[in-house]
Amino acid sequence: MLTRIDHIGIACTDLDATVEFYRATYGFEVFHTEINEEQGVREAMLRINGTDDGGSSYLQLIEPTREDSAVGKWLKKNGEGVHHIAFGTADVDADSEAIRGKGIRVLYDEPRRGSMDSRITFLHPKDCHGVLTELVTSAAPHAQGEPEGH
Repeated sequence: MLTRIDHIGIACTDLDATVEFYRATYGFEVFHTEINEEQGVREAMLRINGTDDGGSSYLQLIEPTREDSAVGKWLKKNGEGVHHIAFGTADVDADSEAIRGKGIRVLYDEPRRGSMDSRITFLHPKDCHGVLTELVTSAAPHAQGEPEGH
């Protein structure tokens, strides 16, 4: 089932300034950046460490590209901070169905494309003690390339 913390999503209003904070304060470097038009965000993945299952753990810094995106609405209501936690899984389809079978609302009928070509779905925060929870199946190991600038 779930194998690791894939990432912690942090909503921010200025992605570049937030990246610089994590770089200057903790020494974390950007591993990957992208714009996800479907979700209306610009994001930076900062790799924290590798894990026993061959994946990695990241901080995902997310800035809305439009006010009507889910992250844009969340930021307006809550301000900057932890937006969600994501758990890695080898099979997001099977695990989301198993969790749905336990009465937890899964927000997507079918997993969608996430960061770095992963497959994702979300669990309703009201069913997860107030925590928006994401399930992630990473793209093929080591197919994600080298960190930016390397």
